[in-house]
Amino acid sequence: MAAEQLKPKLSATIIRKMGPLLGLLLISLALALLSDRFLTVNNLLNVTRQVSLNAIISVGMTLVILTGGIDLSVGSIVAMAGSITAGLMAAGQGMGTAVIAGMVVGSILGLINGLLITKGKIPPFIATMGMMTVARGYTLVYTEGRPITGLTEDFRWLGAGYIMGIPVPVVIMALIFISAYFLLKKNQLGRYIYAIGGNEEAARLSGISTKKILVTVYTLSGLLAGLSGIILTSRLNSAQPTAGMGFELDAIAAVVLGGTSLAGGLGTIGGTLVGAMIIGVLDNGLNLLNVSSFYQQVAKGAVILLAVLLDRKRDK
Repeated sequence: MAAEQLKPKLSATIIRKMGPLLGLLLISLALALLSDRFLTVNNLLNVTRQVSLNAIISVGMTLVILTGGIDLSVGSIVAMAGSITAGLMAAGQGMGTAVIAGMVVGSILGLINGLLITKGKIPPFIATMGMMTVARGYTLVYTEGRPITGLTEDFRWLGAGYIMGIPVPVVIMALIFISAYFLLKKNQLGRYIYAIGGNEEAARLSGISTKKILVTVYTLSGLLAGLSGIILTSRLNSAQPTAGMGFELDAIAAVVLGGTSLAGGLGTIGGTLVGAMIIGVLDNGLNLLNVSSFYQQVAKGAVILLAVLLDRKRDK
């Protein structure tokens, strides 16, 4: 009897861990058969560079969702951090100062999210949706609705350069994923994050400072969104006030496709990387196949819905 009860749990665990990777392999195989350009070195490097932006944001989103929360403000933080960075450089500030300022802005916005949720008792969905609107509005005010240009060539390297033949954003992404892996697997903070997602009240009663952990998690999410905004600004060589629109949906989709439960407490950072790769490979493949951008939106929406349905099925 015990063995029979154990089988469904084992099956669910295997699907959660191996399902995303199998899905990525199947999509890649299909695209390789449909387009002879998909498996070229240049295209694969392009895919990894494109994936890196969403993947960096998705690391922060993973931490948030593991606690049972959500962060809808990351797309707007991308735009605001990038605009502040570009604005400072256009005003004559050095690259280092401008980049640090952009990351600080992202961290502060994430910190405010965390305080609104923990101190203000506002649900994460509402708090971060409010921040999404505030940050986007301030970005439009700061930029006067126009792109900021005139950035330095050194800054351009951050988004378009290479290190030993590997795109710089991909190197940054790899370092962040390695750090996040050790944080979740080897660090006390990671254990607390899983505990809060499993049962926040039980975690609080066991002595975990749940409010402090949640504030830290949302601050990290804001920091990583800000970093992604800086890299995007560097890659485009300009700050666009409309940058980052829809990035929050891509990040949530990547996290859920990677096997992390929207209910919190279950998921891995490796799965999130696979989920981000699925989104990136799908976007790239549809472009190679000359699929209309309108249909691409339909396909991406369908993937997000499928991800949520799979998440519900796994939880059951």
